[in-house]
Amino acid sequence: MSSSAESTTRHRRSAGFSGEAPSRELPTTPRGLRTRANLIDAARVVFERDGFLDARLVDITTEAGISAGSFYTYFDSKEEIFSAVQAEVEKEMLHPDVRSVTGGDDPVAQIREANRAYLESYQRFAPFMRLMEQVANIDDNFRDLRRKRGEAFVERNARSIKQLQDQGIATKDVDPKLASFFLSGMVARAAYSRFVLGEEWTIEEMVDSLTQLWVNALKISSPSS
Repeated sequence: MSSSAESTTRHRRSAGFSGEAPSRELPTTPRGLRTRANLIDAARVVFERDGFLDARLVDITTEAGISAGSFYTYFDSKEEIFSAVQAEVEKEMLHPDVRSVTGGDDPVAQIREANRAYLESYQRFAPFMRLMEQVANIDDNFRDLRRKRGEAFVERNARSIKQLQDQGIATKDVDPKLASFFLSGMVARAAYSRFVLGEEWTIEEMVDSLTQLWVNALKISSPSS
């Protein structure tokens, strides 16, 4: 085995994610909260620049402008702070309810704006989204953690689909959670293909096509149609 392969193997063995969000209590002072937030921001910079395997805690603390020993006041390991970065990214991507964005009740407009908001968020966080794909491929626990957190997107969209079904706007021929899982996965894969793999579609093209596929799958239409 080559030295680089041995190094990768050691990293993989040490990269243990708990499968749950970090349980450490948040700091109780404004200064502590700021320091923790700075560490998370710095970690994202270092992870995106160096990758998960090569990122070092000393680089994170240097980027954050704090002493190396202070890291352990807030996090136990590189794995824990990576999970914290992931949680922050996903919280920002899980945008507010679409009704507050559109200011109306047109279901097609709501789907369109939800797709647009997700794609724009994904574009903003594309380097870290690419990194999450890499880490998921080398650590089973992180892959399980990512899947569990991804259920928040599916559950939210499933509730919206169920509401449309109850209102007689969407077909009842599909299970709302399964429909949400497959349709949400379609949007996520399209975003990955565009912003990570480099497909050359415009956001407008993506929004138009993805919205039409959602509408066709759920057999819904605007109130005016």
